[in-house]
Amino acid sequence: MKNQTSLSTSKFRIIIILSIIVFLLAIPLIAMQFTKEGVWTFSDFLIAGILLFSTGLAIELVIRNLKTGTLRTIVLVVILLALFLVWAELAVGIFGTPFAGS
Repeated sequence: MKNQTSLSTSKFRIIIILSIIVFLLAIPLIAMQFTKEGVWTFSDFLIAGILLFSTGLAIELVIRNLKTGTLRTIVLVVILLALFLVWAELAVGIFGTPFAGS
């Protein structure tokens, strides 16, 4: 019985992760309808979706496997920091790597 409850909780969290990703990707899609300043291509949406989905799954794995404590918090902060650094690098090239887009 406990295994089925755990499975349904995991499915529910995956649905929440996917819903948040769709919501976040809808923001630039809607903004592009009203302004010409931020123009995203299909590849931009695809890369952002992959980046957000992989971050969401990494967070799900940490929540599932590390129950409580300082280590869980540190790992979650590192995952979010990595997301923000990669996103900033892709957006404006803060480190000057070849995949910066500039």
